[in-house]
Amino acid sequence: MKNVVLKGELRSDLGKKATKEVRANGLIPCVIYGGDNPIHFSVKLNDIREVVYTPDFKIIQVELDGKTYKAILKDYQMHPVTEAIEHIDFLRLIDGHPVKVELPVRFKGVSPGVKLGGKLLQTLRKVKVKTTPQYLVDEIFMDISGMDLGQSIRVRDIHGLEGIEIMSSPGIPVATIEIPRALRSAAAAAEKAKK
Repeated sequence: MKNVVLKGELRSDLGKKATKEVRANGLIPCVIYGGDNPIHFSVKLNDIREVVYTPDFKIIQVELDGKTYKAILKDYQMHPVTEAIEHIDFLRLIDGHPVKVELPVRFKGVSPGVKLGGKLLQTLRKVKVKTTPQYLVDEIFMDISGMDLGQSIRVRDIHGLEGIEIMSSPGIPVATIEIPRALRSAAAAAEKAKK
């Protein structure tokens, strides 16, 4: 599991004016939801880059005034013009409490269809799941070693996840082995030659 340590400063002043001041100082206002009360704090942009600008799923250890909170990135808002991060929401992980997250899908194995010249097209990059923190994984692996030309694997083909309930629709294709135009035209030429 990929963990990131994030140091932040607690915020006591809340509201538009205080938030504007935080941004003016080059900091990003953040909130941790979950538990009894939301925790307001701020972080530096450089500290948050490896959490926001990545396709990977990570657990964040947020350190605030000597206390550490285990959390995940839930959402972030960007400025509509400059695309600067304006606000970040985290969700606190509490043992025994289920959370809904989107996990990246990776592939293992070598597809016979790819060996024959097919192209692996990933149509679904993340799968929505529901689980408790102790069963949380940072990625889901799917075996493509049985995929031939023109075949697809779907969400229903994800197996071997203990304590994880898949929320995405089972019929959604995750990946397909596309038949390249050159192979299709070669197959068509072979058919014409037979006639």
